[in-house]
Amino acid sequence: MPAEPNNALGRLAKRLLRSSDEIDSDELARESRDLGRQHIGGLVPRTVASVRGEIRSITLRPAEEVAALDAELWDGTDVLHLVWLGRRSIPGVTPGVKLEATGRVCRHHDVLTIFNPSYEVIGREGHHDG
Repeated sequence: MPAEPNNALGRLAKRLLRSSDEIDSDELARESRDLGRQHIGGLVPRTVASVRGEIRSITLRPAEEVAALDAELWDGTDVLHLVWLGRRSIPGVTPGVKLEATGRVCRHHDVLTIFNPSYEVIGREGHHDG
């Protein structure tokens, strides 16, 4: 890992050279922290957590299995899967939407997951709900 720049010019250069993904990640992590939500990167299985982030993708389980909607939530620190059993869709829960969710964290197939979380749709990036 490269050393952090210790002078003002080095810190400015580092900020200017960041990718848009790094900037988005930092903004999501800061927003989550400022609103008192836990960072996904620090979640511990078997505890109840309240998180906030952006839905990156939605996956539906095949028809042969129990119906389930799996949403990948990103908060700038890590990814958490939110799985609603018995659902094929949830109005407003789509990629690009910001969402707050609360539930008990577990590891399912070695992935941090909350099954059937309570949730609130916050809105899309760049759109103001009101």
